[in-house]
Amino acid sequence: MNKIIEAKFLAPDVKFFRIEAPHIARKRKAGQFIILRVNEFGERIPLTIADSDAEQGTINIIVQGIGKTTKQLNTLEAGDSIRDIVGPLGKPSHVENFGTAVSIGGGVGTAIAYPTAVALKEAGNHVISIIGGRSKEYVILENEMKEICDEVYPTTDDGSYGFHGFVTDKLQGLLDEGKKIDFVLAIGPIPMMKAVAEVTRPHGIKTVVSLNPIMVDGTGMCGGCRAIVDGEAVFVCVDGPEFDAHKVDFDVLTSRNRTYILQEKKALESFHECKLDKKIDEAVADQKAAKEVAHA
Repeated sequence: MNKIIEAKFLAPDVKFFRIEAPHIARKRKAGQFIILRVNEFGERIPLTIADSDAEQGTINIIVQGIGKTTKQLNTLEAGDSIRDIVGPLGKPSHVENFGTAVSIGGGVGTAIAYPTAVALKEAGNHVISIIGGRSKEYVILENEMKEICDEVYPTTDDGSYGFHGFVTDKLQGLLDEGKKIDFVLAIGPIPMMKAVAEVTRPHGIKTVVSLNPIMVDGTGMCGGCRAIVDGEAVFVCVDGPEFDAHKVDFDVLTSRNRTYILQEKKALESFHECKLDKKIDEAVADQKAAKEVAHA
């Protein structure tokens, strides 16, 4: 069991957790992830480690409630426990002094990009961060990025905060201004990562993406995370999760990422039904208790 030390929402359906996991906290490196189960009967899901504190023995994760398990996880609070956590898994990010490095995070992808941005800065790079969200309330970790990056550009799809447009629009703008960029890390929804790759391709800029959305088992045994990179099959969880964006077959990746969409939909519907049944039971119990008090 891993105790939750801190839990708070950063944005709608996006929650920060600080969890006791001393072994992982000591060993983890930027780009690596964990596999967790919320309870004994839960599925195993991969989540990237956003940060850690080796002295305190804690790791940080940021969870967006999309499917059944992530929404269930986001109901937990400080003092609750997670059934089990395994990690650190995957290969660490390759970090060196590239020169000027751009870290791009789309939505909760910013949490995944953050530790690598830290490592890039520590390696001596001039680090630029572009962080995007649908609207202002979905832009996360801006202050944390400002503490370690040389330049930070928040963007919003609706123009409610920062630059009005997609992260790719801001990246293209920097290139159009003549900004020399030597390395780009992009993490977020698959369409966003594909779009970033197409912006940097004509310029020959080394670009890396994290394919963590497709992982299932996390150990390379289930085969659910197969992707095509440079014409060859890879297992994202053991060969990655980071790969050269210009060599990733994003069409195959998109197709494989939808493999379990029907099962995911059914699981989410079942979760909502269980929550509704619980609320009804609680309401009935409250009414019963109120009647007993009235007749006392």
